Amino acid sequence: MGLGISTRAIHQAGHIDEASKAVTFPIYQTSTFGQETPGCPTEYLGRKLSYGRSENPTRTVLEETLASVEGARFGLTFSTGLAAIAAVMNTLKSGDRVLACSDLYGGAYRLFTQVYAKLGIRFDFVDTTDLSGLEQALQTPTTLLWLESPSNPLLNVTDIAEACRLAKAAGALVLVDNTFATPVLQRPLELGANIVMHSTTKYLNGHGDVVNGSLIMDDEGLWNRFKFVQNACGLVPGPQDCYLILRGIKTLPLRMERHCSNAAQIANHLASHSKVSRVYYPGLADHPGHEIAKRQMSGYGAMLSFEVNAGDAGARTVLESFKLFTLAESLGCVMSLVNHPASMTHASVPADVRHSVGISDGLIRVSVGIEDIEDLVADLDQALAMV
Repeated sequence: MGLGISTRAIHQAGHIDEASKAVTFPIYQTSTFGQETPGCPTEYLGRKLSYGRSENPTRTVLEETLASVEGARFGLTFSTGLAAIAAVMNTLKSGDRVLACSDLYGGAYRLFTQVYAKLGIRFDFVDTTDLSGLEQALQTPTTLLWLESPSNPLLNVTDIAEACRLAKAAGALVLVDNTFATPVLQRPLELGANIVMHSTTKYLNGHGDVVNGSLIMDDEGLWNRFKFVQNACGLVPGPQDCYLILRGIKTLPLRMERHCSNAAQIANHLASHSKVSRVYYPGLADHPGHEIAKRQMSGYGAMLSFEVNAGDAGARTVLESFKLFTLAESLGCVMSLVNHPASMTHASVPADVRHSVGISDGLIRVSVGIEDIEDLVADLDQALAMV
């Protein structure tokens, strides 16, 4: 019988430090490792230790833990979420085509269109919730299908299993950015994806004190390709960062319970608020992707977005009026954060593109924390009362 995700998260892929038997795996803060014979590095945890860019024991334990909680064979971790994306892009070549969901993280859109497009990689964007449209788009030869579900910032839900079926029939690999859902709520590899990506800066760390990214997969060939790029391009995190992610993962399942509970209550409260014109949250019965989310997720997550009746000016007034919710980039922290996508996370996306996919200038994105729900609702109400 396999271990549950909480047990796997706490026991950190089963590793303790062989030298000290430390209950918490230590930080190996070193840039290099001694060798007794030239060209024959010491082996530890199944890895050859020669230089800190290539291997580090703290990083190894994090990578194996990430694979464990996602139910996969292999994990890799990177200096940031964007570094993880760059690692994937660096395995592609001129002429390859990436088909991505139309409302995706602004940083990914910028990296695709302003960096890698210059190298001859083609990027097209499609509403992946529309399976017939996706199938049509896949008729053009495609190397990689890039999905976010739920998406950032509109919380659109793609039927991952069906999207993977269509992509594989077209000969494309599938990557799912699972940052919003986390492996606690959704495991895309079990739904047919080839690669799972996380900004581990977010929920997996959970404490707002590190930036990090990861790629997780079952295929050893993909692991070798990405690991080569990780080392060759120096996209690695430091051991202190890895330690902080390991610490955060231990409480991930427990935190997600509170995150999701708070978010559901806030979404329902906003849905009936006189100052709010629309709420985007998969847990609401009228959300277009509600039934799909119910089928492929074990919870609806802690991210939601909403629009106020007063548009952009009203949204800015609300955002500047919060006392507990912090106006900041990022998400997935124990504290509640609010964000204005048009001027913050998605500012690099041209306004006409933002508007065409439904990201209005009056949209507010909320990362619901684990504070007392009564305090969060009171803060929302007083901020909305300002418009």
